[in-house]
Amino acid sequence: MGWQLAPRHVTSPKRSQQINTKISNSQTMKKAAKLILLVLVVALFTQASNSCIGHKKQSGETDTVTIQKPCGPIFNPDSAITFTAKQCSFGPRIMNSPAHDACREWIVSKFAQYGCTVNQQKTNLTGYDGTQLRATNIIAQFNPKATRRILICAHWDSRPWADNDPDSTNHKKPVLAANDGASGVALMLEIARCLNSDSTFAGGVDFVCFDAEDWGVPTWEKNFIGNQEDTWALGAQYFAKNLPLSVKPEFGILVDMVGGEGAQFYQEGMSLKFAPKIVDKVWNAAHTIGYGSYFPKTTGGMVTDDHLPLNQYAGIPTIDIIAFYPDCEQSSFGPTWHTISDTMEHIDKNVMQAVGQTILQVLFTS
Repeated sequence: MGWQLAPRHVTSPKRSQQINTKISNSQTMKKAAKLILLVLVVALFTQASNSCIGHKKQSGETDTVTIQKPCGPIFNPDSAITFTAKQCSFGPRIMNSPAHDACREWIVSKFAQYGCTVNQQKTNLTGYDGTQLRATNIIAQFNPKATRRILICAHWDSRPWADNDPDSTNHKKPVLAANDGASGVALMLEIARCLNSDSTFAGGVDFVCFDAEDWGVPTWEKNFIGNQEDTWALGAQYFAKNLPLSVKPEFGILVDMVGGEGAQFYQEGMSLKFAPKIVDKVWNAAHTIGYGSYFPKTTGGMVTDDHLPLNQYAGIPTIDIIAFYPDCEQSSFGPTWHTISDTMEHIDKNVMQAVGQTILQVLFTS
């Protein structure tokens, strides 16, 4: 994917308002006040028990804030870490490789295990250098009969070349892609597991694993002629132009690089252009359940990623939840992006929990 920096501004976190309640010191009013207070406490507790609302102090914040208890099931980051590691155990999932084929079979089996109807959109795509790529978009539908649907997607292939590695001798080595690929698929699998264990969710979710996202022109290729942006997100381009869904989702959420150490998720520019209401929905959900520090309401850059074909060709308003490191000298995508260091050692389960729980919140409140 490509990244163009856009103007950014920093907003200060909102401080919670404090409400002071005065109770009369009159001796004759004390019993009545205590009774009223008791009734209110019981009512509030009952309301909280029957809804998503709870109270806690968000870790790392200096002020005591009132936030909501997450709606729906609780995202298990340890489970997501296990799914990430399993994909890495196959090795780099580069196109036309045995590791790619083996991982595809595993992903299909896991979505099926969690109650999804799985289809595979197979095609041959052409890489920037003319290489024919055997590609498969994996489509896993949870509650396929539901007519109100939300799309959640990620890419599952690995970058064939570590062309952003600080050591140039590694530039033609494949990337293991723990974060840039595996973390997004793992997050979707854990969400599917959560939905399958919950009996209250009535909507439908289309999980899509896009192939051939990371075959874009490498930095060391000097002879390419054409639009480099079109060499990325090949699987998503094919999907969007040959939409295999009978019901078009109301909106989509792309997750990309959602497990890296120190990751934050700024509001991506193309998402704001095509689907600003969905950006608001997701970032508000994150702040509501206490993950605002991971989702600053600040504009980041503009990314060429799988969400663009969905917006441009399929007409599905789709946003990109993608890591942005504004102070990282090596890359705005973080220090491990397209390097041989994109390994499990640099995956942070707290980051994955923040993103996963936020998406569950969106699903259960949309």
